[in-house]
Amino acid sequence: QRGRPQGFTVKIREVELSSGAGFIVPIAGAIMRMPGLPNIPSAEKIDIDGEGRITGLF
Repeated sequence: QRGRPQGFTVKIREVELSSGAGFIVPIAGAIMRMPGLPNIPSAEKIDIDGEGRITGLF
């Protein structure tokens, strides 16, 4: 195949299964995966009261 890399080996150190999404994810080298998001976003806890005070940021 034209343009296909040759002459090296990719070492996979770990394989993760994302069964809900239907993916098999190979992890190579120093790659780090991002954590998943919570079911309820933090933005839903932020509010501004009648006096303009912001609550729910931390």
